[in-house]
Amino acid sequence: VQLQASGGGLVQAGGSLRLSCAASGTIFSINRMGWYRQTSGTQRDLVAVITSDGSTTYADSVKSRFTISRDNTRNTMYLQMNSLKPEDTAVYYCYAWIDSVAYWGQGTLVTVSS
Repeated sequence: VQLQASGGGLVQAGGSLRLSCAASGTIFSINRMGWYRQTSGTQRDLVAVITSDGSTTYADSVKSRFTISRDNTRNTMYLQMNSLKPEDTAVYYCYAWIDSVAYWGQGTLVTVSS
């Protein structure tokens, strides 16, 4: 099983980006999925989580700006990021509980210029 994150890049403040995280391999069920982010020298912080039934949780800093979603038919999760701020600059990591095992994707860099 692998998680592949994509969609990062450079954007101006106020702009938008959409991150994707696709799970591949032999998969029976995917439970909780989510995004964390990390800046240099800091711990990885939770951004958003989505459960298998679609319930969502967001960090206060991204509420009303970011939207997490998933397409269970494609084993893919998304993070729509709007009204981006320079402080959103970070490496974003996706994770997923797949068949009771936690998997992490490689990071994707998001850079927001002021």
